[in-house]
Amino acid sequence: MQILLQSDPNTDGSQLMADHFATVVKAAMGRFGERVTRVEAHLSDAGGQSRTSGNDIHCTLQATLKGLDAIVVKEQSGNAHQAIDGALRKLKRAVGAEIAKHDPRGQRSRATVPAVEGSQDDAARPEPLTPPA
Repeated sequence: MQILLQSDPNTDGSQLMADHFATVVKAAMGRFGERVTRVEAHLSDAGGQSRTSGNDIHCTLQATLKGLDAIVVKEQSGNAHQAIDGALRKLKRAVGAEIAKHDPRGQRSRATVPAVEGSQDDAARPEPLTPPA
């Protein structure tokens, strides 16, 4: 998995931050194996150098999935670590949902399972209503 961190001049884009980002991404996304090919982060400070509010650091994460569309999530927080952690929680949930949606093992529905005549399912199902004549 390729892991990239990009930042604007007002946020911490040091090698130490890049190493931290790579560590937390591997821990969070490792369960998806080779299905996630790339995770890219963009850190920016919406307030610039002036501190106007507590949620000035924006983190946008993009995960590229093998054979599926890329997933983008955003988080804003008071510092880069919190923004990355929040965005990773969202990304992990979104990637899991996207992979599950396309998983053929999860495609089995009631319509494909034949019902046995006189089974419990038939007894629990109400008779269809017919319109009055």
